Amino acid sequence: MLRSVMTGLPAGRLSRRRPGGARDSRDLAAPRAGHDGEEGGGPVRLPVPSGFATPLGCDAVGLPARHGFRTMAHLSRPGCVFADADWWWWIVPAESDLGLAWPQPARYVAGAYVPTRPRLIHLPEASAPYTPPIPLYLMVCRVAGTAPAWSTVPHQGS
Repeated sequence: MLRSVMTGLPAGRLSRRRPGGARDSRDLAAPRAGHDGEEGGGPVRLPVPSGFATPLGCDAVGLPARHGFRTMAHLSRPGCVFADADWWWWIVPAESDLGLAWPQPARYVAGAYVPTRPRLIHLPEASAPYTPPIPLYLMVCRVAGTAPAWSTVPHQGS
């Protein structure tokens, strides 16, 4: 039985096969690299796997790894999820931070540029890589022990 490299759990619990593909978690992993500081670079963009449409752009929401499993377990439709020893990252549509105050310990990063190169650990069954931002936001608030807070100020850029 194939097991996830990061967790030791059966791979089916963390990554799903896409229709028409026979990939497993080893095929989906981002290339392993050290911290970007080792190579003199800055943040790296999470690589959206080929075959996924990103018409809304991509941002990412990160949580410390200690909250990763709990968060995944409570999301009904997680999108692409990346992880390393310290952080788990969920791909969300660009500007999913508009009107939302993402609480600590979460990190919201525009453009899905993260400080390290984590491995892809979960693929969604849908053709888009996104985790719906509102359920993720509610779960992040639960993890943080804070009440959700939406802004009533409309977005001025549209």
